[in-house]
Amino acid sequence: MIERNEMIFGIRAVMEAIESGKEIDKVFLKKDLQGELSKELTTLLKSSFIPVQRVPIEKLNRLTKKNHQGVVAFISPITYERTENLVPTLFEAGKVPLLLLLDGITDVRNFGAIARTCECAGVDGIIIPAKNSVSVNADAIKTSAGALHTLPVCREQNILQTIKYLKESGFKIVAATEKGDYDYTRAQYVDPTCIIMGAEDTGVPYEHLALCDEWVKIPMIGKIASLNVSVAAGILIYQAIQQRGAFCGE
Repeated sequence: MIERNEMIFGIRAVMEAIESGKEIDKVFLKKDLQGELSKELTTLLKSSFIPVQRVPIEKLNRLTKKNHQGVVAFISPITYERTENLVPTLFEAGKVPLLLLLDGITDVRNFGAIARTCECAGVDGIIIPAKNSVSVNADAIKTSAGALHTLPVCREQNILQTIKYLKESGFKIVAATEKGDYDYTRAQYVDPTCIIMGAEDTGVPYEHLALCDEWVKIPMIGKIASLNVSVAAGILIYQAIQQRGAFCGE
């Protein structure tokens, strides 16, 4: 049975957890939290790139009835990686990397299903934003059938800069979007590639699309205008794997 993310509360307890190197998934702070110690905590959270949400005290009281001092944090069940650290490791291992960037996806079950597909298909890692995005919790791990315990997940503060870094590192950036120029099967995935999947309702933000090398779409024949994002991700991932298999003569 998978346990829920471990919860810690209290200003000093959260600060000590961060300073001891624990991987913090997210922190809830009371909206009007004041005081010198809270300022120290805020500075530490910023320097550690930990996602923070300002919430009403009622939300914190629902999470715990103990003296939380306006701060509740959750320890992540995995250790997140950085794209800048993962990419050189993949190239050094002689791989032609295939990455998936989930841009604004918030449903943890979709996330888990995508991670499971990625692990089965040999995708080298998933990239997620630190804000307004899913994170790795118990539900995501369960839906992934444990894939999130082995698949590298990079959490980034600035997706725009991450895309630029990937392009500078030789990656082709392929965005799945209803605005796509052509069918997904016409794109080439045999070089180092990062596929970007956006949220089902809003898609990939235009500022990110503007940096992409190719915009592709999955043809819709029925009356429903779009696929579930985990299904769409699976289609593109296996298109890439098929091309790479043919490319390698398998």
